[in-house]
Amino acid sequence: MAAGTAMTAQRVAVVGAGLAGLSAALELKRAGAHVEVFERMRMPGGKATSFIVDGVEVDNGQHVTLACCTDLTAFIDTLGMSHTVRMQPRFEVTVLARGHAPSRLRAARLPAPLHLMPSFLRYPHLTLRDKLRVSRALVAARRDRAPQGDMATWLAKHGQSAAARTAFWDPFLVPALNAPLDESSAVDGLFVIRTAFVSDRRAARIGYTTVPLVRIAEAAAARVDALHLRTAVIDVEHDGRRASALRTESQARPDFDAYVLALPPQRLRALDAAQPQRPFGIDGLDAFRTQPIVDVHLWYPVARGRVLGAAGFAALLGSPVQWVFEKAPGYLCCSLSAAGDAVRLPESELVARCHAELAAVLPALQTVEPKRGAATRDPDATFVPAPGLRRPGPRTALGNVVIAGAWTDTGWPATMESAVRSGRAAARAVLDTAATGSGSTTAAAQELAHAV
Repeated sequence: MAAGTAMTAQRVAVVGAGLAGLSAALELKRAGAHVEVFERMRMPGGKATSFIVDGVEVDNGQHVTLACCTDLTAFIDTLGMSHTVRMQPRFEVTVLARGHAPSRLRAARLPAPLHLMPSFLRYPHLTLRDKLRVSRALVAARRDRAPQGDMATWLAKHGQSAAARTAFWDPFLVPALNAPLDESSAVDGLFVIRTAFVSDRRAARIGYTTVPLVRIAEAAAARVDALHLRTAVIDVEHDGRRASALRTESQARPDFDAYVLALPPQRLRALDAAQPQRPFGIDGLDAFRTQPIVDVHLWYPVARGRVLGAAGFAALLGSPVQWVFEKAPGYLCCSLSAAGDAVRLPESELVARCHAELAAVLPALQTVEPKRGAATRDPDATFVPAPGLRRPGPRTALGNVVIAGAWTDTGWPATMESAVRSGRAAARAVLDTAATGSGSTTAAAQELAHAV
């Protein structure tokens, strides 16, 4: 029986309206299922949503995509929203540093990994010796498929100086992993390097949405059969082999054949631990730690033009502000990844610090003050990709329950791409079960990964 035919009469509940849940929902809808999505927040999007700050709609974090994020691109294309993503024709980054004029790293029309070499040779922030060592490390990254330990140790082992860390590795890897490199697995760090920088000269092209992120989530949510906002799922009823109902704070919903739990590990752990049998059978959820992201929004009285020029964004070296994006003329969003030191600071202090960082590298801002500022914080933005962390696949010990989330075993760090891939994997697991009639606890157990 074909998967699409098998799903025609199937009813599926998706818990969580982030990109993982919405990706799963759309895959299941295409296969013919009746899909309802349950979300405890007042709007869809999860980590990739938007809200109003002082009358202005802002994203809950400055999310970007890369050309290598093919599943996310396909997801947005499916929604008919590809026109809302501004993608570079080629990789190019403006680099700002105190005491230096702006410099650029850009891709030339050469095959990877040589495509960065012309601009890298002119890059003023590294000595020739450091440039040679960075080049050798890029070659090693391409070959090393089974690195051990953390990324900082791997870089030190390959002769990377503190200057090389500051001027090259950290600006790209820390935001991609959202974790300090001494806490991040070398496996994940090298995956980023290989996928974005040394495999294809077009892969690292940077894109970002020109509309609030919630518009993408809303477009996806509009395609499901029902979206239940402000509806928290507090229990999954089951008989030890299969789930039989969702329980919300107001009612039980026993009318579903399959369940997708697109939840972060902390919430999944709470659902699992609330029952004595621990029905999902996923060990190691306690091993997942999180790191915060802070974004500081600054509005400047710019008379004309853009502060950051046509590119619209820049990387900062040696600054807590790793990247800055000009969302509109004079509206700058500062992104602080792995922001453990900043997440608890008062908003006024964050605004003052970020303005000082920008004014130090952007002459146009040295004689003006922001008209207003605001900070958005996500204390548990993403999981830390620690060495030895094992991420679970989609199946659980309950035959008709699967999980999704950027933290699951997608092979990618915690990104929008990982979220979409996890949703598709969860949907495939549901479809496979419907098509084959499988889904026993024995089959499910074969796919479980455990933390070490």
